[in-house]
Formats: sequence, structure tokens, C-alpha cells
Amino acid sequence: MTKLFRPLFLVAILGLSLSFISVNSYQLAKLKYNGGGDWYANKTALPNLISYCNRNLGMNIHPSEEVVEVGSPKIFNYPFVHMTGHGNVVFSPAEASNLRQYLIAGGFLHIDDNYGMDKFIRIELKKVFPELDLVEIPFDHPIYHQKYNFNNGLPKVHEHDNKPPQGLGLLYQGRLVCFYTFECDLGDGWEDQSVHNDPEEIRQKALQMGANIVSFALTDD
Repeated sequence: MTKLFRPLFLVAILGLSLSFISVNSYQLAKLKYNGGGDWYANKTALPNLISYCNRNLGMNIHPSEEVVEVGSPKIFNYPFVHMTGHGNVVFSPAEASNLRQYLIAGGFLHIDDNYGMDKFIRIELKKVFPELDLVEIPFDHPIYHQKYNFNNGLPKVHEHDNKPPQGLGLLYQGRLVCFYTFECDLGDGWEDQSVHNDPEEIRQKALQMGANIVSFALTDD
């Protein structure tokens, strides 16, 4: 069932639970963070994913990619925030607190390791949820079975360290609030074909899995 969308910061201020529905156009955002990592990587990825979701899932997402800083109250305006990069990530205490409040209030964070951010993001997520550990999300979880079924988990887009792809998550009170795609590189698969020259079959699998993640984030109770 589709949820009622309203600006998250209003709901968070009132201390209410969040819900979403596509009455008006959603806006998705890319997360801008400190530490020197290239948060701005994969410039065509999120716009391409948005276009794919609108075209194939009948969503009403605004076509432009928004950018939001970790510590900004504007983060509460976006039901789905995407984070990527190759390098260092640093959350200040205030930023970690803001991100925690956003996720507890009903927001969703997708992190895609673009190769090189793993050792940094794991430390920073502990600042956000010190009481939680990243766990592997089982293949029967709804995030793998929205419109498209991924019975064996994430597709492998780029080799990285030649390890199997993993979909890891943070579960807060039983709700998946953060989904971390590791050894997978979904975002590269979302990019224009000319950027990485990935086979079209791989690109389609990446876009389908990305569409599942967006669908889950916007409709999960």
C-alpha cells in the first residue's frame, strides 16, 4: 500500500510517524558529506534511475537530482537519500544526530560503495546507530521482491575485489532504515552506458534492483 508523503521535517518536529503517497511529485536526493570522499560521483546515475522508475513503475518522481547535506534540516524533505563515493566519509556529532533522527522518523538511506568507502562508512554508521550492527539482508526480504525478483540477491555490476555482492542493512525496531550495497556498484550500472561501457543486460539488472530499492523505500510500512 502506498504511503502518504508529507515533508518529513514537519512530521519529525511533531514527533509523529511518517507515511508517503505520490499525491505530488517525490524528490530524491544525493547525500553530500565531509571527509574528502567524492560524494558527487556517478553524475548520471540517480537521474537515470529516477527516469527508469517513472517509466517502468509508474512513479511520479521529480526528474532532477537534488543534493542535501548530512546535517541539513532539508534532509527531512526527501523520503529517499542516495549516498555514494570512493573515499573517506566523516560525520560530525551533529550530522550523525540529524541523520539518525531522519532515519528514525521514516526516511531511508541507500549507500552504494563505489569502491573505497567501505572502511570509512562502517565507522561513521556506528556514530549514527551505535546500538546497531550492519547485517546481511536475506534474499527473501521484500527489498529483493518489489516489481523485480532477485532470488539470489544483488546483481554483480563491477568486480572490485572479486567478492560476492552483499546487501547489508541497519534494522531499527525491525524496519530497514539503511540499505548498503557492497561489492556490487549498482550506481555504476545506473550511469549512461557510455560512462563504463557495461553490457546492457548488466545495466538493466542494476536499474531493476535500484527500482526495487526506491519502491521499497517509498511503500514499506
